[in-house]
Amino acid sequence: MPHFDRRAFLGTLALAGAVPVAAHAAQSVELKDIAKEADTACLYHCDYGDHERFAQTLNNISNHYAAYGADPFAIQLALVAHAGGVKFFLDSLAGTMWEKETLDPILTEKIDALAKNGLKIYLCSFTFARNKIDKERARKAPYIAFVPSGVATVGALQNKGFAYLKVG
Repeated sequence: MPHFDRRAFLGTLALAGAVPVAAHAAQSVELKDIAKEADTACLYHCDYGDHERFAQTLNNISNHYAAYGADPFAIQLALVAHAGGVKFFLDSLAGTMWEKETLDPILTEKIDALAKNGLKIYLCSFTFARNKIDKERARKAPYIAFVPSGVATVGALQNKGFAYLKVG
């Protein structure tokens, strides 16, 4: 399988005017296919459903990007979500254990803005299966992908040289 070169891809998008991608179902990726592509790579671990804590996680990610300036190739950030953390990436909370909650739409806007810097979101397939949530309920965004297990992804990314960060 050929290696995906993130720098070449982002450069091509920039030259092409970065045409928006149509909404599609989140893809699934294997752990072996996630590579460290920048000298500085960090993963944020989100296994909690607390809104304020999640908002702080997004603020930290934003600050992280800001510290590296305008170079999109200087840093690679990923957010791995499982357990209560997946709710922030659903199209709706209806029919889930969180259906009585309301998500602040500002959180989605912040996620979308951070994804423009290269943030990748990895959602735990086990969490969706255990909680009987159809994967089609995940937000349709090109930066969201399913992994077999959130905790296994956290460990695998650390093994690949990603630093571990968790808010709270």
